[in-house]
Amino acid sequence: MTQTAETPPGLYVRMAPDDAAAVEARLEWARDQDLARRMWAKDHTLWGPEPEEISNRLGWLSIAGDMLAGLGELEAFVEGVGRDGFTDVALLGMGGSSLAPEVLRLSFGTAPGYLQLRVVDSTHPDEVGAVADELPLERTLFVVSSKSGGTLETRSLYAYFRSLVDEGSHFVAITDPGTSLEDLAAKGGFRHTFYGDPAIGGRYSALSAFGVVPAALMGIDVRELLGRAELAARAAQAAEPEDNAALWLGVAIGELARRGRDKLTFVTSEPVSSFGLWAEQLVAESTGKGGTGVVPVAGEPLGAPSSYGDDRVFAHIRNSARPDEELEARMDALAEAGHPVMTVAVRDAADLGGHFFSWEFAVAAAGAVLGINAFDQPNVQEAKDRATETIEAFKRDGSFPETSPDVTGGPLAVYGDGSADSVAQALGDLIKEAGRGRYFATMAYLPPSDEADAALTRLRVAVRDAGRAATTVGYGPRFLHSTGQLHKGGPPSGVFLQVTAEGRRQIEIPGAGYGFEALVAAQALGDLEALRSRSLPALRVHIEGDTAAGLDALAREVETATESHTA
Repeated sequence: MTQTAETPPGLYVRMAPDDAAAVEARLEWARDQDLARRMWAKDHTLWGPEPEEISNRLGWLSIAGDMLAGLGELEAFVEGVGRDGFTDVALLGMGGSSLAPEVLRLSFGTAPGYLQLRVVDSTHPDEVGAVADELPLERTLFVVSSKSGGTLETRSLYAYFRSLVDEGSHFVAITDPGTSLEDLAAKGGFRHTFYGDPAIGGRYSALSAFGVVPAALMGIDVRELLGRAELAARAAQAAEPEDNAALWLGVAIGELARRGRDKLTFVTSEPVSSFGLWAEQLVAESTGKGGTGVVPVAGEPLGAPSSYGDDRVFAHIRNSARPDEELEARMDALAEAGHPVMTVAVRDAADLGGHFFSWEFAVAAAGAVLGINAFDQPNVQEAKDRATETIEAFKRDGSFPETSPDVTGGPLAVYGDGSADSVAQALGDLIKEAGRGRYFATMAYLPPSDEADAALTRLRVAVRDAGRAATTVGYGPRFLHSTGQLHKGGPPSGVFLQVTAEGRRQIEIPGAGYGFEALVAAQALGDLEALRSRSLPALRVHIEGDTAAGLDALAREVETATESHTA
């Protein structure tokens, strides 16, 4: 049995009576805590006793209005870029610097007369080389985007593309004031430097320069985008949860996670079907720490109600202008089966402005409910440090620490500490770990492609349907700046499959003493070590030869292993 909860305008929620009662009690707690007013007052005690990492991370509350007030400079810059004949823009960035621009690109496309955006957030040499081959370099503007200014991947990509286009007028920086990237831009004669707000963390920066500058270069109406965010911000100022949809949503997500429903599954409609790419980082990095957290599930094909355990919550981003009757019937079936379904409306791509803000507010509120600091990322640095140590060893010794494969042969080789004598056995052992209450994360250190997406989707559906485990997929190293925090700091319920592949290209990073193939290998090894140091189930599968053929073979192996597991 399910019931419809009393919710603010713009939010429609169905859940089982016991879940609804728990959420209502938590909403009463939010009223007693004066949660909305204290968030706007930037009261750090909502998230922790120490103000340093909290009070200076709440600038996102007012950034939309701040950006609207200063758009003249950006508009003049975009006009100048167009006059100078640029046709393409390559954004070099990771995580909070790249995910919002990618969602905006996929949702809006490029307006006539503006620049085609290519987001470059991979260190795999095949992908880096493909970008260089496909872009018209003489007409490409490179946006080097990093809040800290020192992100290893971004600096490596800059070094490579600067070696191909040694003209400062082709480069733009987006960074916080006082960073090493600001200095690099000045010395390198960059066309312009745009500044982020130091009081905003990367994953909360979608409505700051990090999202708005790429949007303007694509010809998106950023005034409308920011105006919708302003409307959402005003709505979120309501003190009572019944008048504040973002607050209600966040409190419910936090309370349901406390009750074991900690797999927040995004079901998104066009034109914002890619929204989960951005929301994934926001949720995972904000809540996944201290052994708790909410696991965001984005891009998992929708299954029947029987495909899911009792750890799911569904966030349905519904196109209210063009409803999908078949999809709505499937969401109704999930609700009738007792799974909480939270539906929010989107009319067009410009509504992303409001959704960026509303979800930031909701996730911050969920952090308060969970009793964690929603603005730090204590475990992200660990994998970076391990990767740095590995790459330094490579520079010193000329090779990586020796890793013996359990099996070699065919298109795949399994790397691990066990004694599996076949890929199927190793995968079968891993899949047995992925039962109800767990999540199965596939970490693909591969060049992104449609073929890879299709194979990884087959893999995750097979795992989900076999054991009702939630599944996630991330391309490395991008996910290290996103779900990587949750993997290491969140609930110890993850089961991890790492997939690596030999690069077909060798591309040196100027001045580094190593190439992109070594960098991505070091990042994969460092990530695997960080997981195994926590005794988490983690298997590495290496693809030899053709990556597409190897992924297809891997998907077949997983399908076979899950069939055996189900039987």
